[in-house]
Formats: sequence, structure tokens, C-alpha cells
Amino acid sequence: MRRRIGRVPGSAADLSRRLRGSLVALERKRVFDIVVGVVALIVLSPLIALVALVVKLDSRGPVFVRCSRVGRNGRALAMLKFRKMCVEAAGPPLTAADDDRFTRIGGLLARTKLDEIPQLWNVLRGSMSLVGPRPEDPAFVGLHPDAYAEILQVRPGITGLSQLAFANEAKVLAAEDRVRDYVERVLPQKIGLDRLYVQRRSLPMDLEILAWTLARIGLRTDAAVHRGTGRLTARRPRRLEAQAEAPTAFADTGRSG
Repeated sequence: MRRRIGRVPGSAADLSRRLRGSLVALERKRVFDIVVGVVALIVLSPLIALVALVVKLDSRGPVFVRCSRVGRNGRALAMLKFRKMCVEAAGPPLTAADDDRFTRIGGLLARTKLDEIPQLWNVLRGSMSLVGPRPEDPAFVGLHPDAYAEILQVRPGITGLSQLAFANEAKVLAAEDRVRDYVERVLPQKIGLDRLYVQRRSLPMDLEILAWTLARIGLRTDAAVHRGTGRLTARRPRRLEAQAEAPTAFADTGRSG
């Protein structure tokens, strides 16, 4: 009697099956992005019009700005935002909570994340996703090319694990040198979370991230992210001074609570 040989792991058939599964998952995610993005734009259209009017009346300059970021597969990404800075503003690519470059309405837009709403247009055009790694500045991506080679396999997202974990980033970066503090202390943690997302991404994870994002915006509930599993839980209140000093202030280092 001939013995039946099962599928050999790593065979061409197995790789083909996994590839088809990945393509199906990508197609489902893209459909999800389009449907939710369209609905969100329709629902938020009165708010978008109001914010656009306020930005225009508040200060001289355009309503929208395009921020240079690195997108999927290393392609250039023009990330759309409501303008929150004065047109003549210059300086580091990172902002502080009380940044003097903000317009009168700019600080509010930054705190409430309303300046991010126009990125729904990036989602509909396919350069971004609702959920994914945060689009990063080219200068910072260049510091970790190997890590970003993995991260940039997927579309960057409006929200994600690192966006939730670092929601209060502007408040805790060292005022004397925000860029250095970001590069040495914060960026490595973000990279770890973004790589975790790429490795574990799924529709249930995306739905959980979106739910926590809504809780963050509507209820001001901060999320702690488990750096090993990506599990999201409510962050325990901490003093900002302690957050600024702790090297792992933004992400849960291993505890599930």
C-alpha cells in the first residue's frame, strides 16, 4: 500500500497557499478602508467644513498642508493635514505641547488630533490605511533602514499601536532637545511596536485599535500597549514628570494590566 505523503511545510504549494491568503487579507483590508473612509468623510463633513473655515479665518496661509513622509515600500508620501502652524514657521520636525509655532487654533487641533482628519483622503487614494504603522519623516527612517524595510511592507496608518502608545508624545519630549530625545528614547520604542503590528496584523487587531482610538478621542482614555503581544489596556494615570524620565513610559513592557 502506498503511503500518502502530506504537504511538506515550506513547499511551493504551501508558499502559494500562504501567498493567496495574504492577498485575500490585503484585499479585505483595502475594502474595509474604503468603506469606513467614505462613511467617515460623510459623517465628519460638517466638522471638516467648520475646521477648514476656522483655520482660514484664524491666520494667513492655506487650510491644508502636505507633510513629507515615507510610505509603503519606501515611496514618498504627501500626508495631508489641517495647517496648525504659522506659514513662516521653521524649526525641528517635532512639536511641543505649547509650541510657539502654533497658530491660535493650532494647539487645539494638535491636542484633539483634528488636524489628522484630512488623512482620510490619503486612505481613499490608497497611500495610507486606517490602521498601520505611523508614517515617519524621511530623516528618521534613514536612521533605521533595516527595521523600516520590514515596517514599510504595509501601508502606514492614521492610527495604530505606536500612535496610541505615544498619544502624549508632545508633552513628554525633553524641551531642551526634542529631536535627540525622540531619536534616542522614543523612536526605538515606536519601531518595536510598528514591527509588532506588521508581524501580527489582522482585522480583529485593526478593529480593536480603531475602538481604542475612538475611546482616546471621545473619552480621553489613554491606552497602554503590551510590547510582546500588542494587547491594549487602559493606562494607569501617571505624572508627566515620571513619564518624561522613564525610558519605557509609553508602552507596557510586559505586564498585562
